[in-house]
Amino acid sequence: MEHLAITGMQRLAGHVSVNGAKNAALAVIPAALCAGGVCVIDNLPMIDDVKSYIDVLNRLGARAELLDNHTLRVDPVHVAPVTADFDSAKKIRASYYVLGAMLGRFGEAAAALPGGCNFGARPIDFHIKGFEALGAEVIVEHGVIYVRADELKGAHIYLDFASVGATINIMLAAVNAKGLTVIENAAKEPHVVDVANFLNYIGANIRGAGTNTIRINGGERLRGGDYTIIPDMIEAGTFMIAGAITGGDVHVHNIIPKHMESVSAKLREMNCVVDEDEDSIRVRAAELLSPANVKTQVYPGFPTDLQPQMCALLTTVQGTSIIRETVTDNRFQYIGELERMGARIHVDGRQAVIDGGAVLSGTDVSASDLRAGMSLITAGLAAVGETRLANLHYVDRGYEDLDEKLRSLGACVERRGAVKSDVGSYI
Repeated sequence: MEHLAITGMQRLAGHVSVNGAKNAALAVIPAALCAGGVCVIDNLPMIDDVKSYIDVLNRLGARAELLDNHTLRVDPVHVAPVTADFDSAKKIRASYYVLGAMLGRFGEAAAALPGGCNFGARPIDFHIKGFEALGAEVIVEHGVIYVRADELKGAHIYLDFASVGATINIMLAAVNAKGLTVIENAAKEPHVVDVANFLNYIGANIRGAGTNTIRINGGERLRGGDYTIIPDMIEAGTFMIAGAITGGDVHVHNIIPKHMESVSAKLREMNCVVDEDEDSIRVRAAELLSPANVKTQVYPGFPTDLQPQMCALLTTVQGTSIIRETVTDNRFQYIGELERMGARIHVDGRQAVIDGGAVLSGTDVSASDLRAGMSLITAGLAAVGETRLANLHYVDRGYEDLDEKLRSLGACVERRGAVKSDVGSYI
Protein backbone atom coordinates (compact mmCIF):
# COMPACT_ATOMS: atom_id res chain seq x y z
CA MET A 1 0.00 0.00 0.00
CA GLU A 2 1.32 3.42 -0.95
CA HIS A 3 2.29 5.74 1.87
CA LEU A 4 4.02 9.09 2.32
CA ALA A 5 7.35 9.31 4.12
CA ILE A 6 8.09 12.70 5.69
CA THR A 7 11.48 13.53 7.18
CA GLY A 8 10.79 16.43 9.50
CA MET A 9 12.65 19.48 10.81
CA GLN A 10 13.04 21.03 7.34
CA ARG A 11 12.19 24.74 7.17
CA LEU A 12 9.76 25.47 4.34
CA ALA A 13 10.49 28.51 2.20
CA GLY A 14 9.62 29.68 -1.29
CA HIS A 15 6.63 30.08 -3.58
CA VAL A 16 3.71 27.72 -4.19
CA SER A 17 0.56 28.05 -6.30
CA VAL A 18 -2.87 26.80 -5.27
CA ASN A 19 -5.16 24.81 -7.56
CA GLY A 20 -8.86 25.34 -8.12
CA ALA A 21 -11.17 24.76 -5.18
CA LYS A 22 -12.13 21.12 -4.57
CA ASN A 23 -15.49 21.96 -3.02
CA ALA A 24 -16.40 24.38 -5.81
CA ALA A 25 -15.36 21.97 -8.55
CA LEU A 26 -17.43 19.13 -7.09
CA ALA A 27 -20.53 21.32 -7.29
CA VAL A 28 -19.92 23.12 -10.59
CA ILE A 29 -19.28 19.84 -12.45
CA PRO A 30 -22.78 18.42 -11.69
CA ALA A 31 -24.26 21.91 -12.17
CA ALA A 32 -23.24 21.54 -15.81
CA LEU A 33 -25.99 18.88 -16.06
CA CYS A 34 -28.49 21.76 -15.80
CA ALA A 35 -27.07 23.46 -18.90
CA GLY A 36 -28.68 23.49 -22.31
CA GLY A 37 -25.37 23.30 -24.14
CA VAL A 38 -21.69 22.52 -23.84
CA CYS A 39 -19.83 23.82 -20.76
CA VAL A 40 -16.07 24.17 -20.43
CA ILE A 41 -14.88 24.27 -16.81
CA ASP A 42 -11.35 25.54 -16.21
CA ASN A 43 -8.98 25.60 -13.20
CA LEU A 44 -10.13 22.21 -11.99
CA PRO A 45 -7.95 20.46 -9.41
CA MET A 46 -6.98 17.09 -10.85
CA ILE A 47 -7.75 15.13 -7.70
CA ASP A 48 -9.35 11.72 -7.22
CA ASP A 49 -12.81 13.13 -6.40
CA VAL A 50 -12.87 15.14 -9.63
CA LYS A 51 -11.87 12.04 -11.61
CA SER A 52 -14.71 10.11 -9.94
CA TYR A 53 -17.20 12.84 -10.83
CA ILE A 54 -16.13 12.83 -14.48
CA ASP A 55 -16.93 9.11 -14.52
CA VAL A 56 -20.32 9.81 -12.89
CA LEU A 57 -21.26 12.28 -15.62
CA ASN A 58 -20.24 9.93 -18.40
CA ARG A 59 -22.27 7.10 -16.88
CA LEU A 60 -25.29 9.41 -16.78
CA GLY A 61 -24.94 9.92 -20.51
CA ALA A 62 -23.02 13.18 -20.65
CA ARG A 63 -19.91 13.50 -22.75
CA ALA A 64 -17.33 14.67 -20.25
CA GLU A 65 -13.73 14.81 -21.42
CA LEU A 66 -10.57 16.53 -20.26
CA LEU A 67 -9.16 19.06 -22.70
CA ASP A 68 -6.04 19.31 -20.55
CA ASN A 69 -5.15 18.44 -16.98
CA HIS A 70 -7.29 21.24 -15.53
CA THR A 71 -9.99 21.85 -18.13
CA LEU A 72 -13.15 19.77 -18.54
CA ARG A 73 -15.62 19.89 -21.44
CA VAL A 74 -19.14 18.70 -20.58
CA ASP A 75 -21.84 18.10 -23.19
CA PRO A 76 -25.00 17.30 -21.17
CA VAL A 77 -27.41 17.00 -24.13
CA HIS A 78 -27.75 13.21 -24.00
CA VAL A 79 -27.99 12.82 -20.22
CA ALA A 80 -30.73 10.46 -18.99
CA PRO A 81 -32.20 10.16 -15.46
CA VAL A 82 -30.64 6.80 -14.64
CA THR A 83 -29.83 5.80 -11.06
CA ALA A 84 -26.37 7.04 -10.06
CA ASP A 85 -25.49 4.06 -7.89
CA PHE A 86 -22.20 3.08 -9.55
CA ASP A 87 -18.93 2.85 -7.61
CA SER A 88 -17.62 6.27 -8.64
CA ALA A 89 -20.76 7.92 -7.22
CA LYS A 90 -20.47 6.02 -3.94
CA LYS A 91 -16.89 7.21 -3.41
CA ILE A 92 -17.64 10.92 -3.15
CA ARG A 93 -19.75 12.89 -0.72
CA ALA A 94 -20.71 15.44 -3.36
CA SER A 95 -22.48 12.82 -5.48
CA TYR A 96 -25.72 14.11 -3.94
CA TYR A 97 -25.56 17.16 -6.24
CA VAL A 98 -26.70 14.86 -9.03
CA LEU A 99 -30.07 14.78 -7.29
CA GLY A 100 -30.70 18.53 -7.44
CA ALA A 101 -29.42 18.92 -10.98
CA MET A 102 -31.35 15.96 -12.41
CA LEU A 103 -34.52 16.68 -10.43
CA GLY A 104 -34.60 20.18 -11.84
CA ARG A 105 -33.97 19.05 -15.39
CA PHE A 106 -36.06 15.85 -15.59
CA GLY A 107 -38.41 15.97 -12.61
CA GLU A 108 -36.82 12.80 -11.25
CA ALA A 109 -33.47 11.55 -10.02
CA ALA A 110 -31.92 8.70 -8.06
CA ALA A 111 -28.49 8.32 -6.51
CA ALA A 112 -26.70 6.16 -4.00
CA LEU A 113 -26.31 7.56 -0.51
CA PRO A 114 -23.10 9.60 -0.59
CA GLY A 115 -19.67 8.40 0.48
CA GLY A 116 -16.54 10.46 1.14
CA CYS A 117 -14.65 10.88 4.38
CA ASN A 118 -15.94 9.17 7.51
CA PHE A 119 -15.71 11.69 10.33
CA GLY A 120 -19.18 11.76 11.82
CA ALA A 121 -22.79 12.16 10.84
CA ARG A 122 -23.48 14.58 8.02
CA PRO A 123 -27.17 13.94 7.34
CA ILE A 124 -28.88 14.98 4.12
CA ASP A 125 -32.11 15.85 5.94
CA PHE A 126 -31.79 19.50 4.90
CA HIS A 127 -31.48 18.49 1.24
CA ILE A 128 -34.63 16.36 1.52
CA LYS A 129 -36.50 19.18 3.28
CA GLY A 130 -35.59 21.54 0.44
CA PHE A 131 -36.63 19.12 -2.32
CA GLU A 132 -39.95 18.45 -0.58
CA ALA A 133 -40.60 22.17 -0.19
CA LEU A 134 -40.18 22.52 -3.97
CA GLY A 135 -42.84 19.85 -4.49
CA ALA A 136 -40.80 16.65 -4.79
CA GLU A 137 -41.47 13.28 -3.21
CA VAL A 138 -38.38 11.74 -1.61
CA ILE A 139 -37.93 8.05 -0.83
CA VAL A 140 -34.82 6.42 0.63
CA GLU A 141 -34.54 2.65 0.34
CA HIS A 142 -31.79 0.07 -0.07
CA GLY A 143 -29.10 2.77 0.08
CA VAL A 144 -30.56 4.83 -2.78
CA ILE A 145 -32.33 8.21 -2.66
CA TYR A 146 -35.22 8.63 -5.10
CA VAL A 147 -36.71 12.07 -5.81
CA ARG A 148 -39.61 12.81 -8.12
CA ALA A 149 -41.92 15.73 -8.87
CA ASP A 150 -44.72 16.27 -11.38
CA GLU A 151 -43.84 19.95 -11.22
CA LEU A 152 -41.33 21.91 -9.17
CA LYS A 153 -42.61 25.18 -7.75
CA GLY A 154 -40.63 27.92 -6.02
CA ALA A 155 -40.89 27.96 -2.24
CA HIS A 156 -39.65 29.76 0.87
CA ILE A 157 -37.14 27.45 2.57
CA TYR A 158 -35.51 28.03 5.95
CA LEU A 159 -32.47 25.88 6.73
CA ASP A 160 -32.09 25.01 10.41
CA PHE A 161 -28.33 24.88 9.80
CA ALA A 162 -26.44 26.84 7.16
CA SER A 163 -25.59 23.69 5.22
CA VAL A 164 -23.35 24.20 2.20
CA GLY A 165 -24.51 21.01 0.50
CA ALA A 166 -28.21 21.70 1.03
CA THR A 167 -27.87 25.31 -0.12
CA ILE A 168 -26.21 24.24 -3.37
CA ASN A 169 -28.52 21.28 -3.99
CA ILE A 170 -31.63 23.43 -3.54
CA MET A 171 -30.19 26.02 -5.94
CA LEU A 172 -29.56 23.32 -8.56
CA ALA A 173 -33.18 22.16 -8.40
CA ALA A 174 -34.71 25.63 -8.01
CA VAL A 175 -33.21 27.08 -11.20
CA ASN A 176 -35.72 24.89 -13.06
CA ALA A 177 -38.65 25.38 -10.66
CA LYS A 178 -41.51 27.71 -11.57
CA GLY A 179 -41.49 30.97 -9.66
CA LEU A 180 -39.40 32.36 -6.83
CA THR A 181 -37.43 30.24 -4.37
CA VAL A 182 -36.01 31.92 -1.26
CA ILE A 183 -33.39 30.12 0.86
CA GLU A 184 -33.09 31.62 4.35
CA ASN A 185 -30.08 30.92 6.57
CA ALA A 186 -28.20 29.93 3.43
CA ALA A 187 -24.54 28.97 3.59
CA LYS A 188 -22.21 31.82 2.61
CA GLU A 189 -19.06 29.88 1.68
CA PRO A 190 -17.11 31.00 -1.40
CA HIS A 191 -17.94 27.80 -3.27
CA VAL A 192 -21.67 28.49 -2.81
CA VAL A 193 -21.06 31.84 -4.50
CA ASP A 194 -19.02 30.12 -7.21
CA VAL A 195 -21.85 27.74 -8.08
CA ALA A 196 -24.35 30.62 -8.17
CA ASN A 197 -22.00 32.58 -10.43
CA PHE A 198 -21.67 29.63 -12.78
CA LEU A 199 -25.44 29.12 -12.96
CA ASN A 200 -25.98 32.83 -13.56
CA TYR A 201 -23.36 32.76 -16.30
CA ILE A 202 -25.30 30.07 -18.17
CA GLY A 203 -28.57 31.93 -17.80
CA ALA A 204 -30.01 31.41 -14.30
CA ASN A 205 -31.35 34.25 -12.14
CA ILE A 206 -29.84 33.92 -8.66
CA ARG A 207 -29.35 36.82 -6.28
CA GLY A 208 -27.89 37.04 -2.77
CA ALA A 209 -25.31 34.24 -2.89
CA GLY A 210 -22.75 34.99 -0.18
CA THR A 211 -25.46 36.36 2.16
CA ASN A 212 -27.96 34.72 4.50
CA THR A 213 -30.74 34.94 1.91
CA ILE A 214 -30.59 33.60 -1.64
CA ARG A 215 -33.37 34.26 -4.17
CA ILE A 216 -33.74 32.13 -7.28
CA ASN A 217 -36.17 33.07 -10.03
CA GLY A 218 -36.60 29.72 -11.69
CA GLY A 219 -37.59 28.65 -15.16
CA GLU A 220 -34.96 30.61 -17.09
CA ARG A 221 -33.61 28.91 -20.19
CA LEU A 222 -30.06 27.77 -19.50
CA ARG A 223 -27.32 27.58 -22.10
CA GLY A 224 -23.71 26.40 -22.17
CA GLY A 225 -20.62 28.47 -21.44
CA ASP A 226 -17.04 28.61 -20.22
CA TYR A 227 -16.27 29.06 -16.52
CA THR A 228 -13.19 29.23 -14.25
CA ILE A 229 -13.26 27.70 -10.76
CA ILE A 230 -12.11 29.85 -7.81
CA PRO A 231 -8.84 29.02 -5.97
CA ASP A 232 -8.92 26.53 -3.10
CA MET A 233 -8.91 28.35 0.24
CA ILE A 234 -8.30 25.11 2.16
CA GLU A 235 -5.22 24.23 0.15
CA ALA A 236 -3.99 27.81 0.63
CA GLY A 237 -4.56 27.62 4.38
CA THR A 238 -2.77 24.27 4.52
CA PHE A 239 0.41 25.75 3.05
CA MET A 240 0.15 28.81 5.31
CA ILE A 241 -0.01 26.56 8.37
CA ALA A 242 2.77 24.32 7.04
CA GLY A 243 4.98 27.40 6.75
CA ALA A 244 4.21 28.37 10.34
CA ILE A 245 4.86 24.93 11.87
CA THR A 246 8.31 24.72 10.24
CA GLY A 247 9.37 28.26 11.16
CA GLY A 248 9.30 29.01 7.48
CA ASP A 249 8.67 31.75 4.94
CA VAL A 250 6.01 30.60 2.45
CA HIS A 251 4.48 32.72 -0.31
CA VAL A 252 1.14 31.26 -1.50
CA HIS A 253 -0.08 32.35 -4.95
CA ASN A 254 -3.29 32.12 -7.00
CA ILE A 255 -5.58 32.78 -4.06
CA ILE A 256 -8.24 35.28 -2.99
CA PRO A 257 -6.87 36.84 0.22
CA LYS A 258 -10.35 37.83 1.45
CA HIS A 259 -11.27 34.15 1.65
CA MET A 260 -8.33 33.64 4.01
CA GLU A 261 -9.12 36.38 6.55
CA SER A 262 -9.98 34.08 9.47
CA VAL A 263 -6.79 32.05 8.95
CA SER A 264 -4.59 35.10 8.45
CA ALA A 265 -6.01 36.71 11.61
CA LYS A 266 -5.30 33.60 13.70
CA LEU A 267 -1.73 33.26 12.41
CA ARG A 268 -1.08 36.95 13.14
CA GLU A 269 -2.44 36.38 16.65
CA MET A 270 0.19 33.65 17.00
CA ASN A 271 2.99 36.11 16.02
CA CYS A 272 3.34 35.17 12.37
CA VAL A 273 3.88 37.97 9.88
CA VAL A 274 1.18 37.71 7.21
CA ASP A 275 1.46 39.99 4.17
CA GLU A 276 -1.30 40.14 1.56
CA ASP A 277 -1.03 41.05 -2.11
CA GLU A 278 -3.71 41.14 -4.77
CA ASP A 279 -3.69 37.36 -5.32
CA SER A 280 -1.14 36.02 -2.86
CA ILE A 281 -0.27 35.77 0.84
CA ARG A 282 3.17 35.47 2.42
CA VAL A 283 3.51 33.87 5.88
CA ARG A 284 6.70 34.31 7.90
CA ALA A 285 6.84 32.48 11.20
CA ALA A 286 8.25 34.16 14.29
CA GLU A 287 10.95 32.38 16.26
CA LEU A 288 8.50 32.01 19.16
CA LEU A 289 4.83 31.48 18.39
CA SER A 290 2.01 32.14 20.85
CA PRO A 291 -0.76 29.69 21.80
CA ALA A 292 -4.27 30.42 20.55
CA ASN A 293 -7.89 29.44 20.94
CA VAL A 294 -9.69 28.38 17.77
CA LYS A 295 -13.43 28.01 17.25
CA THR A 296 -14.54 26.59 13.92
CA GLN A 297 -17.54 28.26 12.34
CA VAL A 298 -19.33 28.47 9.03
CA TYR A 299 -17.83 31.01 6.63
CA PRO A 300 -16.51 33.62 7.24
CA GLY A 301 -15.41 31.97 10.49
CA PHE A 302 -12.43 29.65 10.88
CA PRO A 303 -13.01 26.66 8.54
CA THR A 304 -13.52 23.20 9.96
CA ASP A 305 -11.43 21.81 7.08
CA LEU A 306 -8.35 23.57 8.52
CA GLN A 307 -8.99 22.64 12.13
CA PRO A 308 -6.89 19.43 12.06
CA GLN A 309 -3.90 21.22 10.48
CA MET A 310 -4.16 24.04 13.04
CA CYS A 311 -4.29 21.47 15.83
CA ALA A 312 -1.01 19.99 14.60
CA LEU A 313 0.56 23.46 14.65
CA LEU A 314 -0.69 24.23 18.16
CA THR A 315 0.82 21.02 19.58
CA THR A 316 4.26 22.53 18.89
CA VAL A 317 3.51 25.95 20.42
CA GLN A 318 4.45 26.43 24.07
CA GLY A 319 1.42 27.01 26.29
CA THR A 320 -2.21 25.88 26.39
CA SER A 321 -4.44 26.19 23.34
CA ILE A 322 -8.08 25.24 22.95
CA ILE A 323 -9.91 24.13 19.81
CA ARG A 324 -13.70 24.17 19.80
CA GLU A 325 -15.33 22.31 16.88
CA THR A 326 -18.85 23.59 16.19
CA VAL A 327 -19.40 22.51 12.59
CA THR A 328 -18.69 18.77 12.21
CA ASP A 329 -19.28 15.84 14.55
CA ASN A 330 -16.46 13.50 15.52
CA ARG A 331 -13.71 15.43 13.73
CA PHE A 332 -11.08 14.68 16.37
CA GLN A 333 -10.46 11.10 15.20
CA TYR A 334 -6.94 12.04 14.11
CA ILE A 335 -5.86 13.11 17.61
CA GLY A 336 -4.93 9.59 18.70
CA GLU A 337 -2.43 9.51 15.84
CA LEU A 338 -1.00 12.91 16.84
CA GLU A 339 -0.58 11.55 20.36
CA ARG A 340 1.43 8.65 18.95
CA MET A 341 3.80 11.33 17.67
CA GLY A 342 4.10 12.87 21.13
CA ALA A 343 1.30 15.46 21.17
CA ARG A 344 -0.44 16.15 24.49
CA ILE A 345 -4.15 16.69 23.85
CA HIS A 346 -7.25 16.15 25.99
CA VAL A 347 -10.56 15.81 24.14
CA ASP A 348 -13.89 16.45 25.82
CA GLY A 349 -16.75 16.20 23.38
CA ARG A 350 -16.30 18.92 20.78
CA GLN A 351 -13.38 20.56 22.58
CA ALA A 352 -9.69 19.74 22.48
CA VAL A 353 -7.31 21.21 25.06
CA ILE A 354 -3.73 21.19 23.81
CA ASP A 355 -0.76 21.20 26.16
CA GLY A 356 1.62 22.70 23.63
CA GLY A 357 5.35 22.68 23.26
CA ALA A 358 5.61 18.96 22.52
CA VAL A 359 8.62 17.65 20.62
CA LEU A 360 6.96 15.52 17.97
CA SER A 361 8.61 12.27 16.86
CA GLY A 362 8.13 10.55 13.53
CA THR A 363 6.35 7.19 13.54
CA ASP A 364 3.84 5.13 11.54
CA VAL A 365 0.45 6.85 11.43
CA SER A 366 -2.71 6.41 9.39
CA ALA A 367 -5.20 8.90 7.95
CA SER A 368 -8.87 8.42 8.82
CA ASP A 369 -10.03 11.10 6.39
CA LEU A 370 -8.74 13.80 4.06
CA ARG A 371 -8.03 16.61 6.51
CA ALA A 372 -6.88 14.20 9.24
CA GLY A 373 -4.26 12.97 6.80
CA MET A 374 -3.16 16.52 6.16
CA SER A 375 -2.92 17.15 9.91
CA LEU A 376 -0.51 14.23 10.26
CA ILE A 377 1.56 15.40 7.29
CA THR A 378 1.71 18.87 8.87
CA ALA A 379 2.87 17.34 12.16
CA GLY A 380 5.41 15.19 10.30
CA LEU A 381 6.98 18.30 8.77
CA ALA A 382 7.91 19.43 12.29
CA ALA A 383 8.69 16.04 13.81
CA VAL A 384 12.08 14.57 14.63
CA GLY A 385 12.83 11.64 12.36
CA GLU A 386 10.60 10.03 9.74
CA THR A 387 6.81 9.94 9.74
CA ARG A 388 5.12 7.37 7.51
CA LEU A 389 1.49 8.14 6.63
CA ALA A 390 -0.75 5.29 5.45
CA ASN A 391 -4.18 5.65 3.79
CA LEU A 392 -2.67 8.27 1.53
CA HIS A 393 -5.63 7.90 -0.85
CA TYR A 394 -7.66 10.10 1.49
CA VAL A 395 -5.23 12.98 0.98
CA ASP A 396 -5.23 12.44 -2.78
CA ARG A 397 -8.98 13.12 -2.72
CA GLY A 398 -8.29 16.77 -1.97
CA TYR A 399 -4.73 17.78 -2.92
CA GLU A 400 -3.14 17.67 -6.35
CA ASP A 401 0.61 17.00 -6.49
CA LEU A 402 0.93 17.66 -2.76
CA ASP A 403 4.27 15.91 -2.34
CA GLU A 404 5.76 17.78 -5.32
CA LYS A 405 4.57 21.12 -3.99
CA LEU A 406 5.98 20.40 -0.53
CA ARG A 407 9.33 19.40 -2.04
CA SER A 408 9.40 22.67 -4.00
CA LEU A 409 9.28 24.44 -0.63
CA GLY A 410 12.14 22.40 0.80
CA ALA A 411 10.27 19.56 2.50
CA CYS A 412 11.70 16.05 2.47
CA VAL A 413 8.73 13.90 1.42
CA GLU A 414 8.52 10.76 -0.71
CA ARG A 415 5.81 8.36 -1.86
CA ARG A 416 6.72 4.76 -1.16
CA GLY A 417 5.21 1.28 -1.30
CA ALA A 418 3.86 -0.73 1.61
CA VAL A 419 5.26 -0.19 5.10
CA LYS A 420 5.07 -2.86 7.76
CA SER A 421 3.81 -1.82 11.18
CA ASP A 422 5.39 -2.90 14.44
CA VAL A 423 2.59 -5.43 15.01
CA GLY A 424 3.35 -7.23 11.80
CA SER A 425 0.50 -6.02 9.58
CA TYR A 426 0.55 -3.64 6.68
CA ILE A 427 -0.96 -0.24 7.28
